[in-house]
Amino acid sequence: MGLDAAELRQYARLIGKRIDEGRVIPFLGAGANLYDRPPTADWHEGSYLPSGTELASYLAAEYEYPGADSRDLVRVAQYVDLVTGGEGALFDELHPVFTGTYRPTGLHRFLAELPARQRAAGGQATYPLIVTTNYDDALERAFADAGEVVDVVYYAAEHDEPGRFVHLSADGERRPIPKHTDYRGLDLQQRSIVFKIHGAVDRSDQSADNYVITEDHYIDYLANGNLSKLIPAYLMARMRNSHFLFLGYGMRDWNLRVILHHIWSQQVRRFGSWAIERDPDPIDEKFWQRHRVEIVEARLEDWVDAMNEARS
Repeated sequence: MGLDAAELRQYARLIGKRIDEGRVIPFLGAGANLYDRPPTADWHEGSYLPSGTELASYLAAEYEYPGADSRDLVRVAQYVDLVTGGEGALFDELHPVFTGTYRPTGLHRFLAELPARQRAAGGQATYPLIVTTNYDDALERAFADAGEVVDVVYYAAEHDEPGRFVHLSADGERRPIPKHTDYRGLDLQQRSIVFKIHGAVDRSDQSADNYVITEDHYIDYLANGNLSKLIPAYLMARMRNSHFLFLGYGMRDWNLRVILHHIWSQQVRRFGSWAIERDPDPIDEKFWQRHRVEIVEARLEDWVDAMNEARS
C-alpha cells in the first residue's frame, strides 16, 4: 500500500540523521538500476542498465536456454558457461552490457552527493561506505560527476585460484588485499568507498572483468571459508557497527542471504536496518522481520525525494 508523505518524511529524517553520523551503510541491489526508468522503456533501446531478470532473459534468448526458469540469472549464466565450455563467452556477453552508454540514476547521484551536502551544511563530511551486488560502474561514475574521490573494493578470482578482494584506489592503482590482515589502504575519514561484493566490470581492460554470477562462481565464493575473514577487516569493522539500508534489493537469492548472515553474525550489538520496497512479497516480509529489518513501503524515487526534502 505504501506510506503517506508525512510517514515517509519521518523515516527520511531518522535515516538521514544516522547517515550524517556515519552509521548507515547503503546496500544496492539490481533493482537500484531501475530507478527513474520509464516502465515501458526497453533497456536495449535506451541508456539503461538491465535488471537481473532482464539480463537473464537476454542471455536465455541468445543461447536458447531450454529451461522454464529463464528469468533466473544465476541458473541461466551457469547454462551459458556449460554449453560454451567455460566462462569466456559469458564474460564476452556481459562486458558490452556493463560498459554501455547508460547514465547514473538519480539514486546513484543522491548517494554520490552526500559528502558535498554535508559540507554545504557547514558540517564535517562523513564519507559513506556503499555495498553493492551490481557489476556495473554507474555508482563510480556518479561520484566522478559529483567531483568526489572514491575508492573501490571489488571481488576478483583467477581461474582455479582462490578469490580475494582488490583495492582500486582513487589514483588508479590496484592492490590485492591480503586475507586475514588489517589492510590499511582504506580510510573513510578521507574518501568514500564502493564495496562491490560480486565483482566488477573493467572498462579499460576486458580481461580484468570479474563476475560472481554462475552457480559454480557462487559455490567457489561461499566455499572460501568464513567470509567475515575474506572481507577486509577495516570494512567489516564498519559493518559490525552500522545499520544497513537496502535499496533495490530483495531476499529471494539464497547466496546473498548467506553473505548477510556472515556480516550480521559479527555484530556485537544488533543495529536495526531498513529496506525500501514498494511491494514486498510475504516471503520478503518474513525474512526482513526475522533479521530486524523494517520495511519502508515506498518507491525508491519517493524515498529519495523525501530524503532531499528532509535535508533541504
